[in-house]
Amino acid sequence: MASTSRGDALALPRVQCPNHPDAILVEDYRAGDMICPECGLVVGDRVIDVGSEWRTFSNEKALKDPSRVGDAQNPLLNGGDLTTMISKGTGSASFDEFGNSKYQNRRTMSSSDRAMLNAFKEITTMADRINLPRNIIDRTNNLFKQVYEQKSLKGRANDAIASACLYIACRQEGVPRTFKEICAVSRISKKEIGRCFKLILKALETSVDLITTGDFMSRFCSNLGLPKQVQMAATYIARKAVELDLVPGRSPISVAAAAIYMASQASAEKKTQKEIGDIAGVADVTIRQSYRLIYPRAAELFPTDFKFDTPVDKLPQL
Repeated sequence: MASTSRGDALALPRVQCPNHPDAILVEDYRAGDMICPECGLVVGDRVIDVGSEWRTFSNEKALKDPSRVGDAQNPLLNGGDLTTMISKGTGSASFDEFGNSKYQNRRTMSSSDRAMLNAFKEITTMADRINLPRNIIDRTNNLFKQVYEQKSLKGRANDAIASACLYIACRQEGVPRTFKEICAVSRISKKEIGRCFKLILKALETSVDLITTGDFMSRFCSNLGLPKQVQMAATYIARKAVELDLVPGRSPISVAAAAIYMASQASAEKKTQKEIGDIAGVADVTIRQSYRLIYPRAAELFPTDFKFDTPVDKLPQL
């Protein structure tokens, strides 16, 4: 006979031995019993085995682990994705007399779930291409589900909505990506992603933080193979240029590219405008225009501890 501990009525009852309430019960999975080690009393006889359905041998673990059956529940789909996915048949018994498959997944999944599932796969594919972590994928999936259920962007392609949601999720998680980076991993134009971006912000009544030069600096410098000193100098130059209001109306990406160009030209690790433009996704002429705005006050922009390989007065004037 089992007794339960007294306490809050909402708390789950704790199974314990009535004679030895402090004893740690022993679970016998073979018999499905919970036994008191002090007196041997069976205090529970309906134990559910949460172990593997079958054995997994050591040489198979590297390939697959059949310890559980089926995928995890997906709370983003209606019904928690508790559906049966029927694979395509290969034998004659799988097809009728006209050659049509007898068993189809369309009978077990609604059109809305099917559309969302395809969008989630596309989001995961795009995120994997630019090495985004799982938390951004989850946020993107949630944003897409909200937009899809509101039907506020009816008529827009799901791929375009998914791309815009990925852009918003990156901004909200503090790891922004440029429109060109999102466009490069999707099949949607930059213009269409921008339109969906504005419509989603309006539909969900949400907002994103303004991007700054520092959001892209470490990634751009890392992709260019620049040392830490040049990265810190470029970050300082870009921040100082914004504080002195030397680049009014310029996008943070173009200012960051110009700052990287100036810092690299002053160091031993020199990079061309084309190399920086390919990484930052901006044109050479855009870098030159921003560089010309900050060049006249270059001496004020460098940090005091920067080690010059090329003096300020010898920097390219463009």
